[in-house]
Amino acid sequence: MARDRRLSQAARHARSGIRAVVGLGALGGVLLVAQAYLLSRVIDDVFLGGQTLNGVVGLLAVLLGVAVLRAGAVWGAEVAARRVAGQMKQHLRTQLLAHLFALGPAYTRRERSGELTNTLTNGIEALDAYFSEYLPQITLAAALPLIILGVIFPLDLISGAVLLFTMPFIPMMMILIGLWAESRNVRQFEALSQMSAHFLDVLQGLTTLKSFGRSQAQIKTIGKISDEFRKVTLDVLRVAFLSAFFLEFIATLSVAIIAVEVGLRLLHGHLPFQEALFILILAPEFYLPLRSLGAKYHAGAAGRAAATRIFDILETPLPVQATTVAPPLPSDLRVRVQFDAVSFHYPDSETNAVQAVSFTLQPGQTTALVGASGAGKSTLAFLLMRFLEPTGGRITVDGHPLTNFDPDDWRQKIAWVPQAPYLFAASIAENIRLGNPEATLDEVIWAAEQANLHSTVTTLPEGYSTRIGERGARLSGGQAQRLAIARAFLRDAPLLILDEATSNLDPANEEHIRQALARLAQHRTVLIIAHRLSTVHQADQILLLDGGRVLERGTHQELLAQGGSYRRLVHAFGGAR
Repeated sequence: MARDRRLSQAARHARSGIRAVVGLGALGGVLLVAQAYLLSRVIDDVFLGGQTLNGVVGLLAVLLGVAVLRAGAVWGAEVAARRVAGQMKQHLRTQLLAHLFALGPAYTRRERSGELTNTLTNGIEALDAYFSEYLPQITLAAALPLIILGVIFPLDLISGAVLLFTMPFIPMMMILIGLWAESRNVRQFEALSQMSAHFLDVLQGLTTLKSFGRSQAQIKTIGKISDEFRKVTLDVLRVAFLSAFFLEFIATLSVAIIAVEVGLRLLHGHLPFQEALFILILAPEFYLPLRSLGAKYHAGAAGRAAATRIFDILETPLPVQATTVAPPLPSDLRVRVQFDAVSFHYPDSETNAVQAVSFTLQPGQTTALVGASGAGKSTLAFLLMRFLEPTGGRITVDGHPLTNFDPDDWRQKIAWVPQAPYLFAASIAENIRLGNPEATLDEVIWAAEQANLHSTVTTLPEGYSTRIGERGARLSGGQAQRLAIARAFLRDAPLLILDEATSNLDPANEEHIRQALARLAQHRTVLIIAHRLSTVHQADQILLLDGGRVLERGTHQELLAQGGSYRRLVHAFGGAR
């Protein structure tokens, strides 16, 4: 029920469209009653009143007009409902994507990409029938029977009582079947998400699977997952067919009861023919919106199942909470960053990933973080980029608390070169311009030259307009890394974060790129996340991390002279120079 409330609250963004759907539906109900009355009147006048068709031509004209108006109301309600569904899907998809961006990589790295993609696509689409069919039908199922009861009760108390007595059986049956079907719909959506995620994993790892000869094994695994989804879907359909049978049976039986009691009283002369015919015409229409609600109940259940995952994401707390409007960044920001006893632990972990870490990043100097995997290097970088918020201590920039700044404004001051850069399925120029969307082609070429990429680009038939495919499939690993370095040149930011930026370069180009990065680092604050110790020898400050704590700090020569863990680590990787 909580999901229904959340979906109803979300529907407030399209309240004008929903009002139109309800209003047109109610108008259609009133016109239905008028149509039934006019039809019973015409038949009564012709067959019992002795009227000719010429005598009822006026009634027939009005009946035709009412029928056309009713058809227009039904059509208008359908169009308005589809428009509401489109607005709601766009609103929720935008809201969901914006929240995922706000959650940042700290959240998305813990989730399967395929499941998130399935939620953004199939999950949102599953809400189409909920908003366009199920939600409007709830109102119609309540309004139309009440309109018909309001007409029949003054006309015939007995028929009104029969309708009122039999009406609750359909909603009761829907509730019972709904409770039975709800868990099945949730399982179906979860199975679809799992299947989507596994398909994406297999496609992304196709080369690895082929090289290890595991293709057939994965085909069998996908077959099992697909079969499980088939079984869950058939289970849902079985419930849907069963519920449709019971709802049709109850509605048909109820109409039959009305027909029998009306027919008996008509036979004995206790009920006028026109009134009896009027009631018999309205009786099936009385149950029709309830039956339609039952038929669309499963669309509602599917929407609620998808909404579970959608609202789980939307209600995930943001790692960075902005409580007030952040002031603009100072124009004279030198980017002197100080970590003061900073600690952090992930929500799903009982131990701190970073524990009371203190150090300073000085402008024009390079600080390197070294240590084993899981030592806290990437966590510190994420804290600096405000993808995460410290759970203890604080980070300041030029003496200002980092939390005073808007996260997006702060990231404009950062150029980040990750170890495995993500390249989009766009042109080389568009990928480089990620560092500065306003850059001219000459500036893009300059950045590529500085990153030793230009000579490679000029050999391509379309040059900088060459589309590099998904994840940069048409580039080698070293070329992709150099493209990411070109982004950093184009960014021209005062804070540079390098996550082993030379790790994928061939020996012939590595020294050239190091020189380029040295030029880029001048007069900038630089943080290096080092996986190879050979890349940190020239750093002004090296921090050796272990278990989220700073174990040793100093220059390369100072740490070697100490003869501690850093020296042992250097010798383990082939000695020091």
